Amino acid sequence: MHNRPRVPTTSLTRVALSSGRTVDLAELHLTPTYGTLLDAYPCRPVNDLRIKNLLHTAERMSPTTPVHLIPPPREYPDHYAGPHGPVELLPRIACVARLSSPPLNPTNDPLLYHSTLTVLWFQPTPHLPNPHDTTEALRDLDWLGLARDHEVCP
Repeated sequence: MHNRPRVPTTSLTRVALSSGRTVDLAELHLTPTYGTLLDAYPCRPVNDLRIKNLLHTAERMSPTTPVHLIPPPREYPDHYAGPHGPVELLPRIACVARLSSPPLNPTNDPLLYHSTLTVLWFQPTPHLPNPHDTTEALRDLDWLGLARDHEVCP
């Protein structure tokens, strides 16, 4: 038997976490936070429903992978409050991503296992996260506490 160099994974980008671990962005879905049709004005109930729907989308992306929401910043511009409360704005772009990294358990063979996590976050622009200059909340993911090891399918 001979040693083979590890075959690099195909990913959209690699993000360096504050912990020192790097994670691959294996899949990314970007959508406008509010879309083109908004039946009601942006307020907390509308935003909470949008987040709930995006979390369901994230769960369907990979049903066996845990999902984590990075709480979005909420802005309250000086507008007239409607029947559901004050205007509340989330960042323009909703991101749902499946992240992957080497296994958490050091006894798992890295050729047969990887750790995964699906993450939902919001950002102001539709840009791919930069490997070293991404949002602090994404860099500070508690990978060891949130991700799970999965056997790589043959």
